[in-house]
Amino acid sequence: MCFCGLLIMQANDDIFSLLQEKGAQVARETLRAIILQPGAIGDCVLTLPLAAFMKRTLDLGGVDILGHTDYLGLLPGRTCVDGIRSIDSTDLHRLFTEPADFDLADRDSLIGTFADYAWIVTFLGEPGSNFEQNLIFTANCSHSAEVITLSMKPPEGFNRHIAEFYTQQLIDQSGFSIEPSQVPQSDILIRTGDADRKKGAELLQETGCDLSGNLLVIHPGSGGLKKCCYLDNFLIVARQAQLKGWDTVFLLGPAELDRYSHGRIEDINSVGACLTDLSLSHVVALLSCADAFIGNDSGITHLAAALGVRTFAVFGPTDPAVYAPLGPAVTVLRSKTAAFSERPSVTFQRKLLAALTTPV
Repeated sequence: MCFCGLLIMQANDDIFSLLQEKGAQVARETLRAIILQPGAIGDCVLTLPLAAFMKRTLDLGGVDILGHTDYLGLLPGRTCVDGIRSIDSTDLHRLFTEPADFDLADRDSLIGTFADYAWIVTFLGEPGSNFEQNLIFTANCSHSAEVITLSMKPPEGFNRHIAEFYTQQLIDQSGFSIEPSQVPQSDILIRTGDADRKKGAELLQETGCDLSGNLLVIHPGSGGLKKCCYLDNFLIVARQAQLKGWDTVFLLGPAELDRYSHGRIEDINSVGACLTDLSLSHVVALLSCADAFIGNDSGITHLAAALGVRTFAVFGPTDPAVYAPLGPAVTVLRSKTAAFSERPSVTFQRKLLAALTTPV
């Protein structure tokens, strides 16, 4: 064969390899997964390691989350999550009916909801439940899909982190030979940008904060009252921190505004600036400017930790071995006393202040 012929054959081989590689890349990009997560912000944050694990291990082109968009809206562009879908605009309630009564019409919206996904992971329903059976039927109306139901809560006696529980369930139920790996607990899961920091600075300027100093954000609430450390502990620590050069801002959401009396809110305002009822995107903006954060076992504490903020997580009845916030700069302080949420503790205040003022 002449030299020119060899060059042509080599060129054809190169083109064929390039087309194969391109085809494989397109196939990966079209292979997507969706996670049904109906929980609040803390649950959504704790699901991020699962989404990252799926994306990496299953070589997926994208992972979406279906849930409450009030909590999920901050994730695309800042995390491994590529897209979100609203649980309120999806007829998921139909999936809870008896399978014998479950019916799908041609071009049913439920079929369209799951048509793009090769993997469907759900925290709704139970294994073998009506929901799971109907979800499998719905997904397979359009294509072959892997449907996996995960439990939100670990069994009694479980002593590893909840994020590891989620990934282990996926491994156990997938039917694939996936090597287990420890969930990285020190990664920044949510990354902010210049727009977040600019908005955070604007919010702080409105409160009169000196942006040149160290900023401490305190969120004294939680969804569960028994998870809330007694408010005066936070107020006293804030006063002591101010004496050591910290600017303090209190963050109050709807739960705290409903829970605290007018007098208690005045107590907070007498100690530091107070920002109330912010949208979640504005909370992210505020936290992107914080040098430290103090909070109970709450969704906002999980959010602060995931953003990489130096976070002091105050735990009472819940087990931090299972539910500690994930992030690169998390310190857990736990009080097992019955008075955790009922009265101030000088010992606990000193412990928290010492942790805050210890150089990094």
